[in-house]
This record gives sequence, C-alpha cells and structure tokens, in this order.
Amino acid sequence: MRGYQHILCAVDLSDENLAVATRAMELAKQFGAKLSLLHVVEYIPIDLANELVLPQQQEIEDQLIEQSRKAISLLASKLEFENITENTVTGSTKAEIIEFTKDNMVDLIVIGQHGRHGFSRLLGSTANAVLHHASCDVLAVYIGA
Repeated sequence: MRGYQHILCAVDLSDENLAVATRAMELAKQFGAKLSLLHVVEYIPIDLANELVLPQQQEIEDQLIEQSRKAISLLASKLEFENITENTVTGSTKAEIIEFTKDNMVDLIVIGQHGRHGFSRLLGSTANAVLHHASCDVLAVYIGA
C-alpha cells in the first residue's frame, strides 16, 4: 500500500475537533503527508424578495467566515505541524468537502463521527455522506456520545 500524500481534516469547529485534527496530524507525520484543515460555512439563503435583508445577511455571513478562519488558525497552531494549510469555504458541507478533495488531490479524508444521535440521524450525517461520495479513503474518528 502506497502512503498518503495529502490528508484532509474536515472540521465543524466543535470542542472535539482537536482530537480529530490530532489524529489527522499523526497520520500526516507518519506518512510525511501534507495536512489541510477545512471548515465549511454553510450557505445562508438570501431572501431576494426583500432588498433590505441583503446587507444584513451578507454581514452575518462575513462574520461567520471570519470567525471560522480564526478558529481554524487557532486549531492549526495547537497542532504544531509545519506542512499544514488552513481553508474556510462557504457552501454545502458535504459537497465542498468532496470538491476540495478532488481539486487538491487529497488521498485521505479524516472527519469526526458523532455517536450520540441515533441510527436515523447517522444516516443523514456529514461523515456518512462523505464516506459514500468520496473518491479516496475516509477515516471517521469516533468522538463520543
């Protein structure tokens, strides 16, 4: 088996992300791979019927993006790993993870897997969607109940 060259760690900025990112970093060190952290700010629909809403919603989205960038930067600094990139994008979480993987020649996705939501919630989870649509290996790190 060939070693991994580029590992993507997709994070949702919850408290458990350090454990997920640490696992991804350990693998990156083991394989001498590049590590990319990615957070997706979910698309905020804008009501085009009401022009007065547009500036306020854009400001909210801009604030969410800025907060996400700061959180990703803080997470990266905690990892103390040199070959790391920080990425924040907007859109559908599942679609953006898959798109990033294809555009950046990622060969392993590391993502957190919550176990506290029950079977029906699990079927709709981001980790499950990524697992079924990824064109590379996926490691779902269990982060507890």
